[in-house]
Amino acid sequence: MDLTVPEYAYMFGFLQADGHLSQQSRQRGRLAVEISAQDIDLLREFQKLTPYNSSITERTRSTNFAETHNAAVWSLCSLEARTRINELGLPYGRKSKTIGPPDVEFSRRDYLRGLIDADGSVGFTSKGFPFVSLTTASDAIASCLRDYARDVSGAERILKRNARDDIYNIFYTGKAAQALTSRLYYPDGLSLGRKQAVADRITNWVRPPAKKPGPERIEWTSDKDRILLSAPTIDDACAELGHSQNACRARLTKLLDGAVPLPD
Repeated sequence: MDLTVPEYAYMFGFLQADGHLSQQSRQRGRLAVEISAQDIDLLREFQKLTPYNSSITERTRSTNFAETHNAAVWSLCSLEARTRINELGLPYGRKSKTIGPPDVEFSRRDYLRGLIDADGSVGFTSKGFPFVSLTTASDAIASCLRDYARDVSGAERILKRNARDDIYNIFYTGKAAQALTSRLYYPDGLSLGRKQAVADRITNWVRPPAKKPGPERIEWTSDKDRILLSAPTIDDACAELGHSQNACRARLTKLLDGAVPLPD
């Protein structure tokens, strides 16, 4: 599992975030990865990359988010394979705070894409701006993404755990998200197909033109109302008050119709 190879770097990042290593007596154990059944093709790619016997099964169960959830599980029991993955930095048992980038040379962008595919999001905000985010409990993982994103996009982030869950929610939007996503999700790179499709849209995103300024906000006073009422024409009133025709005409209409009181 040479982590300078993009596919293995991605796979290891994904395993660190979504994989689970368990062990029993007599050197028995298992590496398991469970994801949505719609993403089963990614597990098949992992199976191809692994020169050991492994299996992929599907099951249906209930979760906190849905009564029925169709999942796909990739299982690998080889002691040699588990030992290699453990040495690279996937611990047995609970791991959320202890994982970190491998100590060996590795492809950073592919490794980070694996983490984001497993524990992050790419998409568009309700206002149509692109975003990319990662949720992690690991100090080392949070620092790795922050440093890489700064190198790629110039965006600085101050890392701080949230008070409720004691985890990091690292979020980029707009041009920073586009620059980061374009670098991470390149053509033909191993990834979740649905996230790659969104990333392609983000790469082609164009910032919408700035909105035209809204109508001017005017604080009408008695003095202004007198000038408006006494001016020979609307143009004269606009010139003296420095307001637009629409604003002056609307105010004059309100005064003449009794919608607002006339000045003393």
